[in-house]
Formats: sequence, structure tokens, C-alpha cells
Amino acid sequence: MLDVLWRSSESQRAIEEFPSGCENDKMPVGAKELHHTGRISWLRAAVLGANDGILSTSSLVLGVAAAHATHSNIVVAGVAGLVAGAMSMAAGEYVSVHSQADTEEAELNLERAELRADDKGEHTELMAIYVARGLEPALAKQVAKQLMAHDALGAHARDELGISDTFRARPIQAALASAGSFAVGATMPLLVTITVPAAGLIPLVSATSLAFLALLGGLAARVGGARVVIGALRVTFWGALAMALTAGVGWLFGSVL
Repeated sequence: MLDVLWRSSESQRAIEEFPSGCENDKMPVGAKELHHTGRISWLRAAVLGANDGILSTSSLVLGVAAAHATHSNIVVAGVAGLVAGAMSMAAGEYVSVHSQADTEEAELNLERAELRADDKGEHTELMAIYVARGLEPALAKQVAKQLMAHDALGAHARDELGISDTFRARPIQAALASAGSFAVGATMPLLVTITVPAAGLIPLVSATSLAFLALLGGLAARVGGARVVIGALRVTFWGALAMALTAGVGWLFGSVL
């Protein structure tokens, strides 16, 4: 569904920007191709949050259930895990991505100062970058001159520092995506925990959580352009291992205590 919506919006935007009647209808000049790299920032945060929500909540529920807790106590533990996990994901993602954003801003400020102090030297530096990438010196000089005339800071940010709008750090977006996706993911095993009887809680929560993880892994791989089966198997394997270990710890402490 995410892939369909994304492709639809991109296709519609391309149609609006380049209506029919162009000399080359197959590939209008300036038309944007559909690539997966633009999804990396939000996809990473959303997949990480949903995966962690399903896995941590189901593991917590299984661990408490294996310790022979009452059904109400298991539900309370699951709800507490959902709230705590969502806030933890939001805070952790915000701090992490904000650190990246601070680093990027510091690099851009340094580049602004260098452009003000030595514009000619920065032109030569940018030209050298293009020569190293394969352009002839004369062409590299012309490209550097035109790009710096258009947007000097943007040219150096992209080609010298590797900073572009597509991959810029967005702390608030990442935090909201992580917290929201964690809550959605955690709700899935939690709803199963609430609705199923205590006797069948462990096998049903385990089975449904693994199914949710497989679906998420496959969907993430599909949206990211990777192999669906590999993505689903990878997430399912590590999810099963985590749930088994947590349930084992709960059973062990429940038996001892």
C-alpha cells in the first residue's frame, strides 16, 4: 500500500510538471525517475519502530506469561511496554538524528565561512572534485563556475560534503515516525493478548507476532526495492529467536521465584 501511494503521488506530480505535448513524450527533459533512495529516511525510522513495537511487546507478553502471571497482569505489562517503548523510540531517534543534523549544520556553517573568505579557492576545490570524477579540466571548471553562480553552498554541500535534501537529517520527522510506527506495531500483539484466553495466549501471540513480523519484513523489502522473501525471513528469524529467549527467561524466573 505504501508503495502504491508513493508511486501514485510521484506519477501525478510528474504529469503535472510535464504535461503531454513535449517533444519526447517517453522521457521529457527534467522528468524525475522513480528511485527508492528518497524513501530511506522515513522508511528506516518507520520499519525500525514497527518492528521493535511488535517484537518487544510480544516478547514482553510472552516473558510475563511464561512466568505464570495472571491475564490482567500480562495485559498491563503489554500496555506499559507500548507506552514506554513509543516514548523511548521517539526520544532516542530524536536525539540521534538531531546530533546528525547538528553535525551537518556545523559543516555547512564552516563551508559558508570558507566561501566568504576564499571564493576562488573554493571554486578550484570544486573543480578538482569534478576532475577526480572524470570530467576534463576545462569542462570541470565550467561546471564549477555555473553551479557556484547558481548555488555555491548547495554545490559544495552536495559534492564536497555529501549533504543533500534527500538525505538531510530531520529529527522531528524521524521521532514521530518511530513513535507512531512503534505504537502501531505494539498494538498488534497487544490486541491478541487482550482477546485470546489465557490458556492459548503463548502459542497464539507467538504465531501472530511472527506473521506480523514476516508481513512487515516483506513490505519493507518491497517498498525499499529489495527481495521480499529474504526480507521477511530475516525479520522472522530474529523475531523468533528474541521471543524464545524472553519466554525462556520468564519461565526460568517464574519457576525459581
